[in-house]
Amino acid sequence: MSAQIIDGNALAQQIRAELADKAAALKATQGITPCLAVILVGEDPASQVYVRNKVAACEKAGFRSIKETYPTNVEPAVVLGRIAALNADPAVHGILVQLPLPKQFDAELVLEAIDPAKDVDGFHAENVGALMQGKPRFIPCTPYGVMKMLEAANVPLKGAEAVIVGRSNIVGKPMAMLLLQQDCTVTVCHSRTRDLAFHTRRADILVAAVGRAKMITGEMIKPGATVIDVGINRLPDGKLCGDVDFESAKEVAGAITPVPGGVGPMTITMLLANTLEAAERSLK
Repeated sequence: MSAQIIDGNALAQQIRAELADKAAALKATQGITPCLAVILVGEDPASQVYVRNKVAACEKAGFRSIKETYPTNVEPAVVLGRIAALNADPAVHGILVQLPLPKQFDAELVLEAIDPAKDVDGFHAENVGALMQGKPRFIPCTPYGVMKMLEAANVPLKGAEAVIVGRSNIVGKPMAMLLLQQDCTVTVCHSRTRDLAFHTRRADILVAAVGRAKMITGEMIKPGATVIDVGINRLPDGKLCGDVDFESAKEVAGAITPVPGGVGPMTITMLLANTLEAAERSLK
């Protein structure tokens, strides 16, 4: 029996329609249009696609977007100066710097330059600390999207064994905090974990976020588990796949997200949600 497919595209469309209605109401009642500024440095093809998708999502939802592009060899001071100007602009509610940055940049310094009240990616140290304390201002977009998918699929969280494969600041660590806050028992695995399959087979909820194609196979999954595949990998034939071997996993799991069409659409959706929230908070 195949697993229930958790359709990220369908859920994203539903949430984006709700966000568009809220944005329209905000404009009608307060004269404010949620605005996201996106900064792209360099020519990385994947980053260009991500930025294009983010700008398109903003426009479709009735948000305003500002796209700032810089050549690979730009001086960091130029970008930092632009961030300072966007921080000071009351019409801009969210600021996002697309990662990775060229080697002359200190990425941490750039992220810390963003006003925490406009840090809709949730990467500023102040916002990371607030998340750790269970009082998040902005939840990082991918883990936020995963939590929405678990909610939509009615996955029981309280007391569940949750295993996260990957410990990045962008997904793994905040994912662990969010699941802990929902009373899961959380294990975080990584490249130095001994006997990965021992841990993954215990998981009621398994989140794969390592960036290695088809690393998690069906035999590594507990029967009936919910499997969330955050990975996006391109195979030699050009097709996309996740960190989970979907074909073998779907025969064991109770519910599973596909790649593409799973977590990816939700990441941008939650970026819009954070931007709308920032716009609403700007009124207070």
